[in-house]
Amino acid sequence: MDIKNGFVGTVGNTPLIRLNSFSEATGCEILGKAEFLNPGGSVKDRAALYIIKDAEEKGLLKPGGTVVEGTAGNTGIGLAHICNAKGYKCLIIIPETQSQEKMDLLRTLGAEVRPVPAVPYRDPNNYVKMSGRIAQELPNAIWANQFDNVANRLAHYETTGPEIWEQTNGKVDAWVAATGTGGTFAGVSMFLKEKNPNLKTVVADPMGSGIYSLVKTGEVKIEGRSITEGIGNSRITANMQDVPIDDAIQVDDYDALNTIYQLLYKEGLFMGGSVGINVGAAVALAKQMGPGHTI
Repeated sequence: MDIKNGFVGTVGNTPLIRLNSFSEATGCEILGKAEFLNPGGSVKDRAALYIIKDAEEKGLLKPGGTVVEGTAGNTGIGLAHICNAKGYKCLIIIPETQSQEKMDLLRTLGAEVRPVPAVPYRDPNNYVKMSGRIAQELPNAIWANQFDNVANRLAHYETTGPEIWEQTNGKVDAWVAATGTGGTFAGVSMFLKEKNPNLKTVVADPMGSGIYSLVKTGEVKIEGRSITEGIGNSRITANMQDVPIDDAIQVDDYDALNTIYQLLYKEGLFMGGSVGINVGAAVALAKQMGPGHTI
């Protein structure tokens, strides 16, 4: 029998989907990892599970404890689901600029949600830094710290990367992903590079992020802005330290939106902004590399 053990048992092992219209247009095999099929609806389920498991194994999180995180995105959703499944409380510190729908969803999932003023990361009252302080003050609580907790990238080194390698029978020429925390890009890059040092690892970056210029010039230079949420950064997180990066491709909102609509109307896949950036960059890379490659 093939029966999964609850919510936790269903995280990962997502399929690779051939993006037919993009593959045919470029002559490359452009494959998307269907992370929306995780039980919480995103790739962040993997990081959330590994962060909690890591804290349990280190004895930092005990029964009835609280997981605290500063997040404006899917990590909060993943943490809330897994906290429910494992009997923990979940406290999410979120910028008050985030949509009411997002806050309502987190509360429906059982998380306590505390909106705070949106201020830059350098400000001590930034939502991420505030979540760290709150976790220190609460008894039997941990700070998930998704940006700088390398259990995040370990999730992808141990699961996502091996899945991609196995699903392609090792026939993969490039890996493309946007970075927010950097966990997904880093963990998969580290695993795949160990398997094939000639494989290209490429960051997909939206306008308004500094990673593209950092890879290209060694300096952070931010140009433009983007409607996409949850991706892009202006600093190298702990998850991105010592990670092999061969190149970066910047995708503007126009190309990202066109990509999203093509995914919907040609592929039947209803995706969001980060996927538009990822697939847009994969198509650009396919044109650079030429036909016959798997990306």
